[in-house]
Amino acid sequence: MLVVEDESLIRLDTVDRLEEEGFEVIEAGDADEAIRILETGTQIRILFTDVEMPGSMDGFALARIARDRWPPVEIVVASGRRQPDEASLPDRGQFFGKPYDWPALMSTLHKIAK
Repeated sequence: MLVVEDESLIRLDTVDRLEEEGFEVIEAGDADEAIRILETGTQIRILFTDVEMPGSMDGFALARIARDRWPPVEIVVASGRRQPDEASLPDRGQFFGKPYDWPALMSTLHKIAK
């Protein structure tokens, strides 16, 4: 799983919780770094990204690019400030608000990881 979050404390907490749940996690601090990781050919099954980040694109744009370039990757987008509209989430994309409902988020991630 690739976790994309610019806030380091939130990213560290999220990664710790995901690893405790048995996920292998790679971290990125922004969408540009995430694209570079995806381009390496590393087997990423789930992209879990925040919406608001510094850099050339937000999490919604990253999600759409990932869907176009890496169709098998499952996508989960999160934000504490912005809700998705119909055009912002790609097909099969999931959205979670912050603060996370951890049981619901983990249930979704385990389901799509299968």
